[in-house]
Amino acid sequence: MIYDITPAIAPGLQVWPGDTPPQREVLLDLKKGDTVTLSTIHSTVHLGAHADGPNHYGPHAPGIEKADLEIYLGPCQVVKVQATRGERIAPELITCPITESRVLFRSETFPDPTDFNRDFSGLSPETVHFLHEKGVRLIGIDTPSVDAFDSKDLPSHNAFLEHEMAILEGLVLKDVPPGRYELIALPLKLVGFDASPVRAVLRDLE
Repeated sequence: MIYDITPAIAPGLQVWPGDTPPQREVLLDLKKGDTVTLSTIHSTVHLGAHADGPNHYGPHAPGIEKADLEIYLGPCQVVKVQATRGERIAPELITCPITESRVLFRSETFPDPTDFNRDFSGLSPETVHFLHEKGVRLIGIDTPSVDAFDSKDLPSHNAFLEHEMAILEGLVLKDVPPGRYELIALPLKLVGFDASPVRAVLRDLE
């Protein structure tokens, strides 16, 4: 079984306030007699389910094209946490053993990608440090950011940078039971860019 954990990219998809929402420009259209249909997309690269590039939060860090693709492909663990809106996810909320090097948090604090609520739960930097000690290389979350909406110093992003861990944000996990899966969420090879949209899916390992 495959779980599609990517929100649909459509005009109603919300992006970070002030960022560029997705817009399709049709340059040629078969329905108008053109030989092909040809489209251009205008959008932030932090769109829906996306992988952050380290240069998004580290001034001298590499862009997303340098990402190790192996990190975004392989066994992962979906962890459901009893998160409270507006509060960071602390290590004590992780009540199950961590068994995989990729962990996706199902917080359910950003329930509708078409309705941006600012009180979603980010991660505490302590949680990033804790998971690094467990051998985790990638953390994903079902919110727009691993930091709180109003965070300016981005302590959790900086913890990822310190440990050279990968970030996935904007996942849709509400229908995914906690457990082990195969993650496939490859970023595009966008040279110099600070993020890339991904088509994130999970496959059953059983």
